[in-house]
Amino acid sequence: MAKLGKRTRAAREAFAGKENLSVAEAVALIKGNSNAKFDETLEIAMNLGVDPRHADQMVRGVVGLPNGTGKTVRVAVFARGPKADEAKAAGADVVGAEDLMETVQGGTIDFDRCIATPDMMPIVGRLGKVLGPRNLMPNPKVGTVTMDIKEAVEAAKGGQVQFKAEKAGVVHAGIGKVSFDEAKLIENVKAFVDAVAKAKPTGAKGTYMKKIALSSTMGPGVSVSVEDASAQ
Repeated sequence: MAKLGKRTRAAREAFAGKENLSVAEAVALIKGNSNAKFDETLEIAMNLGVDPRHADQMVRGVVGLPNGTGKTVRVAVFARGPKADEAKAAGADVVGAEDLMETVQGGTIDFDRCIATPDMMPIVGRLGKVLGPRNLMPNPKVGTVTMDIKEAVEAAKGGQVQFKAEKAGVVHAGIGKVSFDEAKLIENVKAFVDAVAKAKPTGAKGTYMKKIALSSTMGPGVSVSVEDASAQ
């Protein structure tokens, strides 16, 4: 534990006094101070000027990161017949209907993304209390309730990231691995910020993007210039 303490202190010292950096500076700083024994995830947190309790201020969307997330995503699909076959052919990890519902109700949730055909929603709807809190409930707004199962599964497997504002108006996501090239991480950051910008709700008033911070899984966070992160 003493060694871990030294690493943590060293990282905090490296980050001390540094704020409002460019995306490139922040990514370089995080990569240079990542020394965990595993490939950490680059995480982004955005403080938005919204109150998600109001329907016209909810921020929700999906973005296909240009360089993927580096994470293996397990996908479950609620479908029957030809659409179930299509899901399996596309690489879905779990496919089913009532049987899958019973599995989830039994407490087994062995997937990271859930997709459903529209006719399956009466069944999936019974799982709202289980899937909802885990942000796994299929939703047509983010393309997870669809007849185009092949495209949805391939997008989920290929690095697509969903985002949703939490109670305090914070959007958080993992957007790549620290081992990625700096240029690829910068591209992913800017693509994510751009997607959140385009998801600005009609009810948002005042400053929409208040603060952006980047961090690694185990490392301290550093604030990033909103202007730089928003520039394409």
